[in-house]
Amino acid sequence: MQLPSVAEIEAAARQIAPHCPPTPQYAWPLLGARAGCEVWVKHENHTPIGAFKLRGGLHYLAQMKAQGRSPAGLISATRGNHGQSLAFACRVHGVPVTIVVPRGNSREKNAAMRAFGAELIETGEDFEAARLAAASLAEARGLEMVPSFQRDLVCGVATYALEFLRAAPPLDTVYVAIGMGSGICGLIAARDGLGLTTEIVGVVADGAPAYALSFAAGKVVSTAHAQTIADGVACRVPSAEALVLIGRGAARIVSVGETAIAHAMRAYYTDTHNLAEGAGAVALAALLQERERQAGRRVGLVLSGGNVDAEVFAGVLA
Repeated sequence: MQLPSVAEIEAAARQIAPHCPPTPQYAWPLLGARAGCEVWVKHENHTPIGAFKLRGGLHYLAQMKAQGRSPAGLISATRGNHGQSLAFACRVHGVPVTIVVPRGNSREKNAAMRAFGAELIETGEDFEAARLAAASLAEARGLEMVPSFQRDLVCGVATYALEFLRAAPPLDTVYVAIGMGSGICGLIAARDGLGLTTEIVGVVADGAPAYALSFAAGKVVSTAHAQTIADGVACRVPSAEALVLIGRGAARIVSVGETAIAHAMRAYYTDTHNLAEGAGAVALAALLQERERQAGRRVGLVLSGGNVDAEVFAGVLA
């Protein structure tokens, strides 16, 4: 897959602007003191679904309509934010959508997807099982299967990165979570398109290390399990297309533990009074893990995902 150009990302931004205006980026002094460097946060937790995924869903639907495609409906699998993105965009464009989630998925994310009008199906033990179920239902019902990683999704998501890299001062490093790869690939596309030298570091959880293992091996490495509080990065089977692009454009992938993720969730709340779900906090967890490496530098963090269940967050704060 070829990364989208700056012109393509700008066109996507114009398409999605009526429904997803630019989000802010702030330098937070308390986070800077905690991390020992200048810290800029891109607040993708401030989109209408609390995650950058919304941008991808809106662009996917806009492109589908522009190309004259009129499927009976869309279907996809998710742990929450990708599904919210499609549900929101399908409501805007009047397209039926079915979302498949694993059993035990976030109750509040499930409720949000239903509120946007999606038919929600709970099946399987994890995301990969839900994805396989969605593919089977797509064939049985004649629906268009929307993958978690695809060029139109990446192009839409990349609009956050273009905003960030243009609005913030020159950043030495940006840390970004890796779920299925659209967020980091969008960042790579924007960085390369703008001709910047910013180092891009992907972040995964110790309990879901598939992308880190694959990056190190230079090929797709699947895992048997993906268990982490950061459900947005709970991937067992990486996208081969995404892995190629990450291999070319990322400096490294950092893996963080559950204690570090919970600590970062608390730090966001105490230092900025922003709510971060586990996947939204892993970038900060990685920066704190690499504190000495980034001392005195200017670092960017992508906070995408403010959708944590109340009881889970209460436990983290406690």
